[in-house]
Amino acid sequence: MILGVVLSGGKSTRFGSDKALAEIGGHSLLTRAVDQLSGWCEQVVIVGREEGPAPCIADWPRPGMGPLAGIAAGLHHARDAGFDAVLSCGVDSWGLPAGLPELLSPAPAFLAEQPVIGLWPASAAQAVEDILTGDGRHSMRAFAERIGARAVQAKAAPANINTPEDLAAVRDKSGLQAPKRP
Repeated sequence: MILGVVLSGGKSTRFGSDKALAEIGGHSLLTRAVDQLSGWCEQVVIVGREEGPAPCIADWPRPGMGPLAGIAAGLHHARDAGFDAVLSCGVDSWGLPAGLPELLSPAPAFLAEQPVIGLWPASAAQAVEDILTGDGRHSMRAFAERIGARAVQAKAAPANINTPEDLAAVRDKSGLQAPKRP
């Protein structure tokens, strides 16, 4: 069983407002990420938010530690709830490849272009915990190296929406517009 994990604990500093709530084609980035993972996973959780369109859990061990703390929270939840693996993506990841779980199987593996998009075994919870409580690098790449994860190339790299300009580019490319204001 796979647990879907949407990482949504960032501060959206470059975006200027809560990018998880930014809309493309009338749907928030958060809702779209949850919906996409729901097609592949038995359950989806959102990490780093207090409310959303799926159950929300806190970063581990605490907020403000970057995406690795979101992965840690997801892996702890997966391990404790009996899931075999976590399929993760950022709330700002747009255009996930079709068949993402198959592309990343067997775990552990991640998209080379965006290491937060990955398939991680629930058994890796201790490794991420060791990294986050240790003195070394607290990065996705350090975690991937520690557990021997493979970097996988996608045919087309997903967009990473960090700024309003990135959002506008995705809207233009997809043909989906911003919501109309009354």
